Parts: sequence; structure tokens; C-alpha cells
Amino acid sequence: MKKYIVLIVVLFALQFGFAQKKSAFQEGEWFKFKMSYSGWLKAGNATLEVKTSKLNNKEVYHVVGKGWTTGAIKWFFKVKDRYESYIDMETGLPYKFIRDIDEGGHTKNLEIEFDQRAQKAHVNNKKYKTNATYATEKDVQDMVSAFYYLRNNYDTKKIKDGDEVKLNMFFDEENFEFKLKFLGRETIKTEFGKINTLIFRPYVMAGRVFKEQESLTLWVSADENKIPLRIKADLAVGSLRADLESYKGLKHAMPIIFD
Repeated sequence: MKKYIVLIVVLFALQFGFAQKKSAFQEGEWFKFKMSYSGWLKAGNATLEVKTSKLNNKEVYHVVGKGWTTGAIKWFFKVKDRYESYIDMETGLPYKFIRDIDEGGHTKNLEIEFDQRAQKAHVNNKKYKTNATYATEKDVQDMVSAFYYLRNNYDTKKIKDGDEVKLNMFFDEENFEFKLKFLGRETIKTEFGKINTLIFRPYVMAGRVFKEQESLTLWVSADENKIPLRIKADLAVGSLRADLESYKGLKHAMPIIFD
């Protein structure tokens, strides 16, 4: 009997250890990015913060992303964006998504409730005061939850150049397949020192904002955090770059290379 108790304890410890190791982020994680337009003009700032909250009596991760223009650029193109996602702590699937944006007068104010079991998205368009329900794909993600889901579930230790990962995503009022391509590895200089990174190409929808599908490039730390360090985007007009400026509340130590 004793050996079975020991075995159970060992198995529990292994499972608990795996769960702990799997987590790439935690409550209190906060990032601030500085953005520049066309390589020289300061464009604005953005923040990403992980909180915990209760939604329908269930404790969830509540991720809040904000973006705003600063300096001279806001006088001719003012941006004030807010994104929120309420995410299941175990599955990483979203229950609720909020997109409230004003980008140079182009506005949206959407609140989306996901029913993951029924595979439905209930969209409340607050701008036009309409409500609609859409069928979604299995394990659907929103644009914020997808990033945190991949940080926890995408194994980057064995990836090779050209590897792709795909996710079902619901954005605004439609389904689409989100695709992320691995481009390679690079050591970059940051505000904090040199850091080994993984380079990814998220495929985006070409149109009003992005020049083409392959307009976005993302540098992520090559460690257990998998934090975004740099983002470059080729826009319909000019280019935008975002660099991590400050952070706090990381789950794991920042992997800085000291020469």
C-alpha cells in the first residue's frame, strides 16, 4: 500500500510541476511599448497588463491592452485604443472580448461573448446598437487571447525555420484562420541588454491598415516567458515600430545576455 501512495504522490508532483512549468505568464505581468513612425517620429505608447477577475462567478485572466498616440503625430492622426480579453485559466480560451477603438476618427465599439461549448459568438455592436450571433470554429480565440494561448502552448524548443502554427480566430464579426510562421532566431539589442529572440511572421488582413498579409514581424524572447520585444509593421502609409520599454511581474527572469 505504501508504494502506491508514493507513486500517487510522485505522479501528482510531476503533473503539478508540468503545469507550473507550462505557464509563461502570471497575474501582475505588465508591458509598456514605445512606438515610432517611419523609423524616427515618436508615434505613441502601448501597454499590456494581466489581471485576474471574475466573470459569471468564475475566476479568469483579464488582459487589458491600451494604445495611444503622443507628440506631434496625435495632432493629425489621433489614436486611442482599448482591447480586453477574459480568458479561462485552464484552457486558455476566451469568454469575452472588448474592442473599443478610435483611430483617426475610425471608431469601433464591440463586446463579444463567446460560448465555447455551443461554438457561438454573441456580438454587441455598441456603436450601431445591434446584436447578432455567429457560429464559430472549435476552440476559437480572439486577437488578445491568441497571444497568451500561444505563449503557454506553443513549444518553441524544436521549431524550425518555416514552421507554421494555425488558430481559429473570431475578429469583429467574422471567422478567419490565424497563421503564424517561424522565420528564425536573432540576438537583438534592447533597452535592457542583448536578448536571444525568436522571429515570427503573423499573417494579417491586408487593407485599410496593413499593406499586405506579410506586413508584420514579431521578435519574441527565446525563453520560458516568450515576451514580445519588438514589432515592425509595414502600413498602407509608412511603417510602425514598437519596442518594449519597461516591464514588471514576469513569471521568469528576463534572459539578458551580459558580455
